[in-house]
Amino acid sequence: MSFIVGLTGGIGSGKSTVADLFAGLGVEVVDADLIARDVVAPGEPALAAIAEHFGTAVLNADGGLDRRALRARVFEHPEHKDWLNALLHPLIRERMVAASKAVRSPYCLLVVPLLVENNLTGLVQRVLVVDVDPELQLTRTMARDCADETQIKAIMAAQAGREQRLAAADDVLDNNAPDKNALVAAIEALHRQYLALSAQHGRP
Repeated sequence: MSFIVGLTGGIGSGKSTVADLFAGLGVEVVDADLIARDVVAPGEPALAAIAEHFGTAVLNADGGLDRRALRARVFEHPEHKDWLNALLHPLIRERMVAASKAVRSPYCLLVVPLLVENNLTGLVQRVLVVDVDPELQLTRTMARDCADETQIKAIMAAQAGREQRLAAADDVLDNNAPDKNALVAAIEALHRQYLALSAQHGRP
């Protein structure tokens, strides 16, 4: 079993940047968001179940999932969220575990935006939180997604609070600085730490 570091943080915290920097050090990355897309790809049983439950209006012309339409349905009828989560979460978890077991690097990074919210910390040996001031989180996300402030604030409110994430953290990366130099140095230090921990992992 690989040594697994769970990477999490709020929207706009810089998880993708951090994951890319670790990948540049030769660390394999398992991304829950990519897996979530794969389980609803055309031809997957989950997509057929979604179309049966919500109707073909949640499908694009090419038969793929229309995420915007699905979000609208779930927003209008919150009870659908529970149904959707019950369908998708076990599938995503199963694939995350399988992908983590298949890694060849000394340790892997499991990137899960809702690691704390969905009680998935049991899947990892360390929890690494990317921490950003909420104001910066908001401005970065608005600039990145071209979304309005109200929408981003609603997403932030639905996620775990900053204090809740930090309470679950074994390690914290401060990503408030405008340049990457401090972040790169911190990641290199954590990389050395995780290599040492992974070498101890599984020893009797």
